[in-house]
Amino acid sequence: MTDVDRIISSGRILLMDADQTIIENGSIAIDGQDIAAVGGKDDIESRYTAPDIIDAKGGIVMPGLINGHTHAAMTCFRGIADDLQLMDWLNNYIFPAEAKNVNPELAYWGSLLACAEMIKSGTTTFCDMYIFEEETAKAVKQAGMRCLLGEVLFDFPSPNFKTPDEGLAYAESLLKTWAGDDLINIIVEPHALYTCSEPLLLSAKALADRYNAPLGIHLLENQAEKLQLEGKFGKSAVSFLQDIGLLTDKFIAFHCVCMDDDEISLFADHGCKVIHNPESNMKLSSGVAPVPEMIARGVCVGLGTDGCASNNNLDMFQEMDSAAKLHKVHRLDPTVMDAKTTLEAATREGARALGLDHLVGEIRPGKKADIIIIDIHKPHLTPMYHEYSHLVYAVDGADVDTVVINGQVVMKNRRLLTLDENQIMQKVHDISNRIKAGMENI
Repeated sequence: MTDVDRIISSGRILLMDADQTIIENGSIAIDGQDIAAVGGKDDIESRYTAPDIIDAKGGIVMPGLINGHTHAAMTCFRGIADDLQLMDWLNNYIFPAEAKNVNPELAYWGSLLACAEMIKSGTTTFCDMYIFEEETAKAVKQAGMRCLLGEVLFDFPSPNFKTPDEGLAYAESLLKTWAGDDLINIIVEPHALYTCSEPLLLSAKALADRYNAPLGIHLLENQAEKLQLEGKFGKSAVSFLQDIGLLTDKFIAFHCVCMDDDEISLFADHGCKVIHNPESNMKLSSGVAPVPEMIARGVCVGLGTDGCASNNNLDMFQEMDSAAKLHKVHRLDPTVMDAKTTLEAATREGARALGLDHLVGEIRPGKKADIIIIDIHKPHLTPMYHEYSHLVYAVDGADVDTVVINGQVVMKNRRLLTLDENQIMQKVHDISNRIKAGMENI
């Protein structure tokens, strides 16, 4: 018998591998941060022993979900300005609210609240873009989550820096501080082509290249942005990015609602990645991203929630349901974005989009033990004929019972083990009262 730290026992295990393998009555041996073995219960438990046995009770055991794009600390702005056009929402509500209120305290407690919400709905890894990201990194470490995070860069001052050079210096400090960390990974993130000049974009790319880091940006979120950028550059936004050398296999674009066939081809040719945010795009009436066409052309597409000011939650199970149904009704074709494709976007393809597929996204020996257990013994989950369909169309975040990240149990029986959620909620309530008191438009 081989000693390991813990065993997840008696589960219906979805490996999320290319073969769609499902192990009925399976077990997983976890040694430290890693998956040591996975297989049938009798086989695994005849070869491994552990002091901690987690009984899955026949529930679904699967890789943790990957939220490919969000703004964690914006939980503090949840619902602050709904039912508005994108640029009205951004320029007249969000940017002013951030300028007045975002500080290290808000970034820390808002990020802790986001971590609590994500863990409780089955997300184990997320990609973040916001302000004072050192505070977000501290919150993520406290929660025990995995993330790819970056300081948002602008041409104009943010609450954290006065000049683009100061923003780049802060981004570089993140790259240095968190180099080699087992949970925190850093991305360089200029905000968008309409808020960042060409010199800033080139400096951001140079910084990312020096540290072999990915580069992420909001791109083509709606038609007004597309037309604005075409007028600015005299060519398509993606052609501009190609001309200045930003399109590589480490380039991650968030949204991509208004990409045409030529732009999709450029992304495919350069190995660029896309994170799809259907609920945010629907809520802001931005449009429907051509995700089925992207996938058909070989573009890697992950799934994200965006921030709580434009969604307004971080539940990736809801996001999968929305993604699948949105594309079906938009194309009047019930076969597009099937359950398998959608679930992959939230797991193995999401990991690949973020450059973390060597660590997470599947259950297999050698990968990190980022695993969730879903309690299927509920009326709305009975009966179950097809696991993938159930996960996309029936399960929601509240059905997640237990969460393991990097081998550590961070939630068990719906109870968070690394965070005091009541304290966090009270702190964010206090912050929101200060925000509301200072906002004329609320």
